[in-house]
Amino acid sequence: MKLQFFCALLVQGRAGDPRATNAPVVPALPYAVAASNDARLQRPKARLPLAAQSIPRSARGAVVDMRVKPIYQVLNWHAKAFACSLCTLLFSASTIAHDLPDVVPTEHDSTSDALAEASAPTQAAPEQVSLHGQFTYVAQYHPSFESPYSGANSLYAGGSGKETADVTLYAGARLWRGAEFYINPEIDQGFGLSNTLGVAGFPSGEAYKVGSSSPYLRVPRLFIRQIFDLGGVTESVESEANQLAGARAHDNVMLTIGKFSVVDIFDTNAYAHDPRADLLNWSIIDAGAFDYAADAWGYTYGAAAEWTTGDWTFRGGFFDLSSVPNGKTVERNFGEYEVVAEAEERHELGGHNGKAKLLAFVNRGRMAGYDDAVQLAQETGGVPDVASVRKFASKPGFAVILEQELAQDVGAFMRASANDGSKEAYEFTEINRSITGGLSVKGSHWGRTNDTFGLAAAINHLSDAAQRYFAAGGLGILIGDGRLPNAGQERIAETYYAIPLTEHITITADYQYVANPAYNRDRGPVSVIGARLHGEF
Repeated sequence: MKLQFFCALLVQGRAGDPRATNAPVVPALPYAVAASNDARLQRPKARLPLAAQSIPRSARGAVVDMRVKPIYQVLNWHAKAFACSLCTLLFSASTIAHDLPDVVPTEHDSTSDALAEASAPTQAAPEQVSLHGQFTYVAQYHPSFESPYSGANSLYAGGSGKETADVTLYAGARLWRGAEFYINPEIDQGFGLSNTLGVAGFPSGEAYKVGSSSPYLRVPRLFIRQIFDLGGVTESVESEANQLAGARAHDNVMLTIGKFSVVDIFDTNAYAHDPRADLLNWSIIDAGAFDYAADAWGYTYGAAAEWTTGDWTFRGGFFDLSSVPNGKTVERNFGEYEVVAEAEERHELGGHNGKAKLLAFVNRGRMAGYDDAVQLAQETGGVPDVASVRKFASKPGFAVILEQELAQDVGAFMRASANDGSKEAYEFTEINRSITGGLSVKGSHWGRTNDTFGLAAAINHLSDAAQRYFAAGGLGILIGDGRLPNAGQERIAETYYAIPLTEHITITADYQYVANPAYNRDRGPVSVIGARLHGEF
């Protein structure tokens, strides 16, 4: 039933882009579109539904073709067979796991222990194998907006819509005492708006920097986790994606080694971190100036250690950078690398839980200075190009991350981050300083307990050196309008409303307003309307 429901939802249309070599598939959105290249953007008033977590690239078009095509015209036979088998396996495994007993009988010699055990809650048996899964589908559309000029990395000024879809298996197994193994095969398909270009705080965390109109298989995570208990209160651990059910001491040391995302462990936040469940914008779900190590899909190889003691957790990590900035491959010999450290403090304010984190990082690799690229271009009479002046250097940065429950079912978050703006962005996006904040409110306050409403804003800054580079016509990872005569802050507002359709399926409407996209006062503002469908099983 769940599989049939998911397949029935994957229905798509196309949006044209005069610069796209293969027009990616986009969903037929449930509203009429009448946008022209010279039409001025009106301030948005409404928004649409869906739900997800990732980041591809898009195509652009003056109008959206609303013709509907089923996804099987895009899927090749092998991808369809794998996707169906994966969904069937996940659903069957979750059904079997649900039927398994989860209580282990215990014996005690003393009468007092027996009485205490009789009155205490039963402990779940340590889970030996776990299988979970998810699917996420995100559609986004923006109408045409004012744009007197554009460049190679500009957001397309005409109306355009794009979609992304992914299906993930989370498989885990217990190896030996305290050791766990996880692998996450995933099928991805789709593009971000304008091929994930044109906005530093890009509108979809479900869009990768690498897009494809046909589904493809990859393995974003494959790692081992080792936990050493240090004593203290024993806490139960529930079975969920990449987590085996069981129990462990509150005070512990946790080691993670293999392939995963840096932000799986660092810069996490309860209210803004998961584009498959909460907010979508890149600079809101992560610290905008945290240029974390990653390939073009957002994952890398490395190791992280976490030491939890009392109300504190201290983290450190060592990760591989891409072979070249924003590259598809990483240097597996760690010739270029990132070092990250984070301290987390947990507290209570007025009976409500909160966290404060301080993060610092340094990237060490072959990277360019913006002013060096501009100087070379002036000497040669060309356009500045960071690739021509790269040399081994360091780029440091930091972030402050806060989350605080304000009342029952109401929480707030804030991030502030900055990095060395004299050098090019290496992995993430062109943001040198950023501050974000927002609220998350559960629907219990208006009689819909499981609904969630979120509201957030971000202000992103570009360094003076970076402004000179882009003003001279340089291109970056995500931005580059060919000129930047009137630079300003990139300001973003986002709101969403999530409604569970069933216990495992949620639909979300999302709306974003972007002023000065790519720090350009001459272009925009832009309204991005989105919908997300997310399922877990």
